Amino acid sequence: MSPQLESPIPNPPPAPSELPDSVLDLAVKLDFKDFLSKSDLESLRAYGRAANYIAAAMIFLKGNVLLEEPLTPEHIKPRLLGHWGTCPGLILAYSNISRIIAKTGEDVLFVTGPGHGAPGILACLWLENSLGPFLPQYTRDRVGMKNLITGFSTPGGLPSHLNAQTPGAIHEGGELGYALSVSFGAIMDNPNLIAACVVGDGEAETGPTAAAWHSYKYIDPAESGAVLPILHVNGFKISERTIYGMMDDKEIVSLFSGYGYQVRIVKDLENIENDLAASLTWAISEIRRIQHAARSGQPIMKPRWPLVVLRTPKGWGGPKKVHGTIIEGSYHSHQVPLPNAKTDDVELRALATWLESYKMPDLLREGEPINEILNVVPTAHDKRMGQRKEAYRVYLPLHLSHWEDESVSQGTLQSCMKIAGKFLAKVIEQNPTSFRIFSPDELVSNKLDAVFKVTNRNCQWDPCLRGHGGRVIEILSEHTLQGMLQGYTLTGRTGLFPSYEAFLGIIHTMMVQYSKFCKMASETSWRQPFGSLNYVETSTWTRQEHNGFSHQNPSFIGSVLNLKPQFARVYLPPDANCFLSTLSHCLRAKNYVNLIVGSKQPTPVWLSPDEADKHCIAGASIWSWASVDSGEDPDVVLVGIGVETTFEVVAAAALLRKHVPQMRVRVVNVTDLMILSATGAHPHALSDEAFEGLFTNNRVVHFNYHSYPIELRGLLGGRRGTDPERIWIAGYSEEGTTTTPFDMMLCNHTSRYDIACSAIRGAARSNPHVMKDAHVKESLMKHMARKERDEIYATGRDRDDVFDVPVFA
Repeated sequence: MSPQLESPIPNPPPAPSELPDSVLDLAVKLDFKDFLSKSDLESLRAYGRAANYIAAAMIFLKGNVLLEEPLTPEHIKPRLLGHWGTCPGLILAYSNISRIIAKTGEDVLFVTGPGHGAPGILACLWLENSLGPFLPQYTRDRVGMKNLITGFSTPGGLPSHLNAQTPGAIHEGGELGYALSVSFGAIMDNPNLIAACVVGDGEAETGPTAAAWHSYKYIDPAESGAVLPILHVNGFKISERTIYGMMDDKEIVSLFSGYGYQVRIVKDLENIENDLAASLTWAISEIRRIQHAARSGQPIMKPRWPLVVLRTPKGWGGPKKVHGTIIEGSYHSHQVPLPNAKTDDVELRALATWLESYKMPDLLREGEPINEILNVVPTAHDKRMGQRKEAYRVYLPLHLSHWEDESVSQGTLQSCMKIAGKFLAKVIEQNPTSFRIFSPDELVSNKLDAVFKVTNRNCQWDPCLRGHGGRVIEILSEHTLQGMLQGYTLTGRTGLFPSYEAFLGIIHTMMVQYSKFCKMASETSWRQPFGSLNYVETSTWTRQEHNGFSHQNPSFIGSVLNLKPQFARVYLPPDANCFLSTLSHCLRAKNYVNLIVGSKQPTPVWLSPDEADKHCIAGASIWSWASVDSGEDPDVVLVGIGVETTFEVVAAAALLRKHVPQMRVRVVNVTDLMILSATGAHPHALSDEAFEGLFTNNRVVHFNYHSYPIELRGLLGGRRGTDPERIWIAGYSEEGTTTTPFDMMLCNHTSRYDIACSAIRGAARSNPHVMKDAHVKESLMKHMARKERDEIYATGRDRDDVFDVPVFA
């Protein structure tokens, strides 16, 4: 095996490509020499020295934060956490944008993809005094700086990545790939806002980022703000080169020119402040030019938006070489460049030399930054990027009409999705700048197309759609849509993400990261509540018979169930009226992850609008009309959770009423899944008394559940009297193919016949009249199931009346 070779030189230039030199003519040329005044240049450099010092000190120092005495091992933290490598580039970008805001008053939100570059961003926030107003322990003075440096990445201190505790942040920095799409969501319907988004070259390797570069094709410059992408190429990730670091200028220009951008490459290290200042000024002027044209009625077709590529060495300004190993310009500077500074004299001396090189005492007056640094900071507090109102206090509730206006008649067959589409059309009309639908090219398939009577899709590269203010974003990248939805939601608006059930799992980890942001935000006193993240899951496995096994996967339900209970809500409304009631509630709710599961095919409307509302408020109820003697003193309890699985429960109850009349059946429907949690485990959980009131404390309960049985078992596990001897659960069991709807029920043992067999076995335990011929009746049910399947395989279709509304004799 060949040994792994380390690069002999720091950040060597990429090998030249075979592309013609003329490709570089596509890159933007600027005369940046002496772009900055002498005072502005000195201010930026002073700001950079101070911020870089604070960022480095945060990683290493637990004392002696201004090096007022010789550095010793006692001054070094016992655990060194943090990522240095990206910090100098982040600080360079932040300070330059801050200077522009101070000069022009532009509205800019700063979003960072390299979330572990928190030391760099926190240092900038301290310098602009955006920490103290939110976190009083980090005032812009000597005490606040000491607290920031010594507390970073320690118990009780700020963590090593950006999160909801970070002023100005709308992006959880723990998982890479989503900063760009979050930025695009943030600027939608924010016409004056620019989101300056730094995308690290490591993050740029991810699939979600690769798709998100296309997001501008869905931004109408007449109604929305703009994203200024800054691709930070420093060549290395944690222990390897980056793809973009190996691409030369011609290759990068070719790639992004093809995506539709104007590219400006900033790489002159000797004059980088002038170069970046000129490039950012050009970029913002281009943004405003494109917007002005659109807003004056003369839009530019396929405008080429600006993109800045910032090339700097990894860990720029840190140690060059230690123990013969190259640090600056290599992956060794990605995290902690001197990991043994506490125990190794050579590394300790290198750290002291590094920190002293910034001459931090010269940059402070009585513990506060000198005026030269403050010249870079906007005077108006609300213009500072750490204090942008969009990041913490702009929630705008939706105007919603009464859902009952769209309700449907009890006893009819209706599609939950079609009825919801009519309701959503009204939501769009009533909230023309604060509600959007993010859909992965499935809105029509999911039968929500009634919204197109009042709006369009928003695709600016489509000549038929551009400039029409469409409220529907359709792109075949669930990751991009999820990021947009997060950015849109966290900046005060409300969105909806409808999807095929089988493919919501694609954004599972993004949803989990978002819920972590919600958790930390809820523990942060200065953050205002924000709208919930709303998912509609349809095209479910129960009606995916024409697509086959690949389109059968309800696992996203379990993903939401695993979240912290305070933020998780899962609803399975059984009919169209219940779906409307639930959807209206979710669009008004704040701070949750809401998942609503419903059918797009016509199914019975079991409940009137008034009954549906009461049922949804309760979360579950006994359906007396489907039960024997209104459900009193049952032999067995049959529970439906989900549209089609509930239909089979009702059908089973009717079947038993006819063939086993001596059985006393209670039918229960659960629409709010979280009520089943153990008492106290979830805010919606039933009390033990209420739980026993619905499900008894001594009768067999058969759950017919839309998703995986293990999920339900986990919810019920903490409740008394819910052992498998009494609680029987059927659900999706990974069985399916291209077959009929009813055969899907038979395959997964969720059919009326399977339920009836279970009911007979359960009721026989307490009812001797059932027990005496239980075997005969159960055999009849199995025989009927076999005949159904034989007919399906013989004819290729279900019986015409198999989904007729059950009739109770």
